[in-house]
Amino acid sequence: MSPFRASPGFTDAWRHFDLRVAAGVATLTFDRPERLNALTFDVYADLRDLLDELPHRDDVRALVITGTGRGFCSGGDVSEIIGELQKMGARDLLDFTRMTGAVVQRMREVPLPIVAAVNGVAAGAGSVLALAADLRVLARSASLAFLFTKVGLAGADMGSAYLLPRLVGLGRASELLLLGDTVDAETARSLGLALDVVADERLAQVAGDLARRLADGPSLAYAATKALLSRELDMSLSAALELEAMTQALLMTSADHAEFYAAFTEGRRPRWTGR
Repeated sequence: MSPFRASPGFTDAWRHFDLRVAAGVATLTFDRPERLNALTFDVYADLRDLLDELPHRDDVRALVITGTGRGFCSGGDVSEIIGELQKMGARDLLDFTRMTGAVVQRMREVPLPIVAAVNGVAAGAGSVLALAADLRVLARSASLAFLFTKVGLAGADMGSAYLLPRLVGLGRASELLLLGDTVDAETARSLGLALDVVADERLAQVAGDLARRLADGPSLAYAATKALLSRELDMSLSAALELEAMTQALLMTSADHAEFYAAFTEGRRPRWTGR
């Protein structure tokens, strides 16, 4: 990743979720199972800051996000967030909503593939975190609910009105964001919100294998693909073609592309370095 670091070092331990790194895969696990992994102000802040750090770490090439227990993430904690928001003025409220949006922005901009392993309830902000991942694998018990209107807030939150129509179309996104109804795992797959639906006991293995495949692959090519997928959403065709042409020409000079050709001519598998 980036060799350019400022004075602060990497965070040794994250207090508000569990993070483990093994062989290039970072697994972030929300660990408040008694609250269905509801988010707190501190969890949001840690997520934002972790996503800032990851591009600078050489030991992480893919990220899995999952939850402990029966919930992936049930959204903002009613007592610890929503209750406290009632006491805040406009400035503090805007600081909070901008922080939540920053988490999604960093998920989309971090040059790593993100796999959401949705193990149960993903509601409100939890459903948007799953939405902001690059790939989603759902357990059969999983469900998604963009339920913001059911608490008297706009269904458009944390970028959901931007991301969701681009995955499922404007009509389906309107239904999901206006009505806030719960979507089960198979329906989510039929809408294009899930790469796969698997038995609950196989979720960790399937998501882990997918992340391992990504971590072992050409990470520079994945980072470029993710960046272009996000940026071209708002471009004209001519601008997108030019950006792709410039990106592809640049990657043609990469060590990974040269390694592909060497491996092809020598009849072996490429050894990707992300360079």
